[in-house]
Order: sequence, then C-alpha cells, then structure tokens
Amino acid sequence: MILCCGEALIDMIPSTTVDGDECFVPKAGGALFNTSIALSRLGTNVGLFTGISDDLFGELLQKELRASGVNTRYLSKSNAPSTLAFVEMNDGQADYTFYAQNTADTSLTVADIPKGLDDIDAMLFGGISLCTDPTATTLHSMMRGYSDSHVMMLDPNIRPSFIKDEDAYRRRLKQMVSLCDILKISDEDLNWMAPDQAAVAPQIDALIGKSPKLVFVTKGSDGAVVFRGTEQIAMVRADKVAVADTIGAGDTFNAGVLNSLANEGALTKAFLADPEPEVIHAALRHAVKVAAITVSRTGANPPWISEV
Repeated sequence: MILCCGEALIDMIPSTTVDGDECFVPKAGGALFNTSIALSRLGTNVGLFTGISDDLFGELLQKELRASGVNTRYLSKSNAPSTLAFVEMNDGQADYTFYAQNTADTSLTVADIPKGLDDIDAMLFGGISLCTDPTATTLHSMMRGYSDSHVMMLDPNIRPSFIKDEDAYRRRLKQMVSLCDILKISDEDLNWMAPDQAAVAPQIDALIGKSPKLVFVTKGSDGAVVFRGTEQIAMVRADKVAVADTIGAGDTFNAGVLNSLANEGALTKAFLADPEPEVIHAALRHAVKVAAITVSRTGANPPWISEV
C-alpha cells in the first residue's frame, strides 16, 4: 500500500449561477487528497493520512474518498473546521487564497501519526501541509521516523504566498529532501528553491549534492524529465490536449509515477538505489499521460484506469 500524507481541503471553484451571478462551487481537493484519489482510480492500493473535520466539508471529503476506493482508516478525525482554498483562474492557471488557520488538516500532532504501518510500501509527503505547524513538524517527524524502512517521495508543491516563515520552511524542506528517495518538483518550484542557478542540472546539484536520488521535474507544456543525481536519464514531451485548467495536474502526475513503479515492483529501496532507465522512462510516460487527461477537464478529476 502507498500512504499519502498531507492536506485534504475544499477548493472553492469560481462559477456562475443560472442568473449570471458570480459564485464559488465547493470541490474536494488538496494535493495529497488528489493524489490518493488518482492512485486508487488507477488501481493502486492507497490510504490517506490527514486531519478530517466533522463539519459538512469534512463529510464531503470522506464521501469522495470512499467513492474512489481510498482507504480511510488513516484519517485523523477532528472537530476543527476544514481548510478552504478559493481559486482564481488566470489563463488556465490556478491561483489560490487559503483559509487554513487552526483547521483539521493543519493541526496534526505527533500523537496523530497512525500506528502499524508495516503494510505500507511507500509514503508521499508534500503540499501546503509542509508550511503550517503543527502539521508540518508532524509530517517531518513521520518522514524521519520511517525513511530507513520505507520508500519516501516528496513533492513540495510550493505556494510562496502560504509560507509565513520562509527561513524555517526552507530548513525543513532541505531536511526532507535529504530523507526522500524520489523528489518530484516543478520547474517553478525548482527556480524558487535554487534561484541562483541558471540551468536545471546545477539547480538539482544545489538541492541534493552528490546524492543519487531520483528527481522528476515537470515543465508544464514542455513535458517532464528525470534525473538520477544530476544526470538526466529520461525525458517525455507533453501530450497535446485542450487545457480546461491545471488544477490537480501535478498531483495526478505523482500518482502516475507511483502507480507505474508499484506495478513493476519497483517501489523498493533496492530498485531505487540502482534503477533501470526503461522502468523510469515508462513511469514518466505514464505520469505525463494521466496528467494530460486531468488538465483536459475542469477541476481535479483524475482518470480511472479504464480511461488511460
């Protein structure tokens, strides 16, 4: 099983009423929530560790998880409110305004970390959950505690406007990068994390040094590449699709990577220490393909395996 660890929230999507008035429509979302949905729809056994409110939005989130077959036994129930993310679309790109003060998914403590994770093969961390304590510290502690025995994937999915203490955030992120086996990062995130370097390889070197970990870099309409350390080992061009919006694209990409590696029996420390380029290229191709389906429709709506 794969365990996604991070936020579950409500995306408030801009829309229009039948009378022509502007409004917002609540949709279940959040980076790790989206990835868990996508993984389950692709046929991978997956669970989600997050804080879930007992409010009406929390009920909506749980309903969506059950509908897609995500294991909900790792959820931490709370009477704190759900996080809301109001979305503004600009040329197909989503900008967010978050309401996340003292909410269920930002209030996780070390005591909430689930016990009995022997059936977990890999864990995915990332998203805005890494910005807000106590959840950020809790996830860092969880990653540190299991990194020797479980495959770790990290996707920072950086939202600069959400970061309150940039120095502390950068320190935490650096430590979590050192613990992961797979780092997925967008070109925008890479520019934020290593702004003093002009090319991708030096940027990656600034992040991971001589470590041979796998780094997946997404480049929007230019496709994606994979590095092992600072050596590029795979590249795939983006599928040409009519883009509805980009909500959930990176989250679905992560699911595609993990789904493909899991199907090949490659989500192991041994494989990732000496990966076969053909398996990595296939995972990249699959990830780009499923992400393209997601951007072709409105909101975070990952494909089912029958659509791929």
